[in-house]
Amino acid sequence: MDASEAEPASEAGVNDLSALAVTLLKGVLYQELDAALWAALLKLQARLRDYVAVLGLELVLDEAEGYAYLRAKPVDETEAAAGTGTGAAKLPRLVVRRPLSFPVSLLLALLRKKLAEFDASGLDTRLVLAREELMELIRIFLPASSNEARLIDQLDTHLNKIVELGFLRKLKSAAGQPPSFEVRRILKAFVDAQWLADFDARLAAYQAQLAAGDGSDEA
Repeated sequence: MDASEAEPASEAGVNDLSALAVTLLKGVLYQELDAALWAALLKLQARLRDYVAVLGLELVLDEAEGYAYLRAKPVDETEAAAGTGTGAAKLPRLVVRRPLSFPVSLLLALLRKKLAEFDASGLDTRLVLAREELMELIRIFLPASSNEARLIDQLDTHLNKIVELGFLRKLKSAAGQPPSFEVRRILKAFVDAQWLADFDARLAAYQAQLAAGDGSDEA
């Protein structure tokens, strides 16, 4: 192969790398939604890791679950305090951490628990829940004295927020039918096994907070 034949392939690689970087800076890349870009990611992941490292980011790639995303590099607090680190701590945060409202946090906790139970059943690979099922998930944690109607009225707002965060995907439904949502498996990366181990204690705290009347959208 001569140089003229090799050049288009090199240019294609640069274009793929740029497309990958832009896509991942915008959010999560799913294998099922873009098979071609996913294939490019598997081929170019080493170059991509080097590229995003300059921005203080690292690539998180789960081939088994079929998703990838970028996150800020963890900072060694000891090195940062001593001034011996790489300087990453001095960079402005490119991937912004967003505080979650209490109802959204509760729903994420319940969805993660539901996903763990679903995986244990081994019945399927996609967990799909109807809006009514999501309503039931949160209803059982409401104290008898709470304003249930108000919280249920706000459910769609909270679900839309979780869709925006990438942990749910709203599925197309027939006219007049209530919506259904697929629980995205990337939720497992953000709510890990250690977190699940403390799930009962967290839910007890949630119930206590609800009993105190804290069902607002304040972060």
